[in-house]
Amino acid sequence: MGKVAFIGLGVMGYPMAGHLQKAGFEVCVYNRTAAKAEQWVSEYGGTSAATPREAAAGAEFVCVCVGNDNDLRSVVLGEHGALAGMQAGSILIDHTTASANVARELAVACAEREAGFLDAPVSGGQAGAENGALTVMVGGDEAFYQRAEPVIAHYARMCKRMGPVGSGQLTKMVNQICIGGLVQGLSEALHFAQKAGLDAELAMSVISKGAAQSWQLENRHKTMLADHFEHGFAVDWMRKDFAIVLEEARSNGAQLPVTALVDQFYADVQAMGGGRWDTSSLIKRLK
Repeated sequence: MGKVAFIGLGVMGYPMAGHLQKAGFEVCVYNRTAAKAEQWVSEYGGTSAATPREAAAGAEFVCVCVGNDNDLRSVVLGEHGALAGMQAGSILIDHTTASANVARELAVACAEREAGFLDAPVSGGQAGAENGALTVMVGGDEAFYQRAEPVIAHYARMCKRMGPVGSGQLTKMVNQICIGGLVQGLSEALHFAQKAGLDAELAMSVISKGAAQSWQLENRHKTMLADHFEHGFAVDWMRKDFAIVLEEARSNGAQLPVTALVDQFYADVQAMGGGRWDTSSLIKRLK
């Protein structure tokens, strides 16, 4: 199956890399906390490396899933970065949710080394990563996409090329805009149902069969009512994503008043000590 490097073993990258190893690829991992890489090797097999450059050496595909633009630059660029170890003809697949600008920057750097680049952020959360059921939105050349899609398919149920480099990140921004508004609406609906004296869970079971149906309603209303907010994608990360969205909107002229408002609501959750709660915790500020 060939060698794949996977850089970044957080709640998403850890199981994603595991799917590749189980599929028969020769996977070499790198993580800034070496103990996490050692744990991954003990669980899945494969190997680990001391630097991104060493992990990428000899790999046909180098997958990256880290926190933000600066994290991405730190593991890809520089003397010990993945790009320094990549061979001509290899492809860097970036699963980080980052800016479209950094995607374009890295695409240029890859081209200078005769390597390909795809920005390929994911949606589906920790459960999606563990179950191999992520949605992956990809930007980059068609030829690179055609080569990489069979690799990505091992942890994705939906993978689609959206256009040139940067298009994947822009599509992920659309995704986050939708999620923010949906979660706030669901929070207000649950809050209102309880204040009105209704059985909120019963109300959700009814309206979920009509026009109000959504993934957030189906998968989060029970845990929101139970005050349980440990579902992986943290408020701190959502605010990072919203900062990227709002910066892009300032650049392209899009008007996002609801997104800007929900971003401030998430700031309230952070002030309550909920930075590591998952994004459905918006309901906490209404209580």
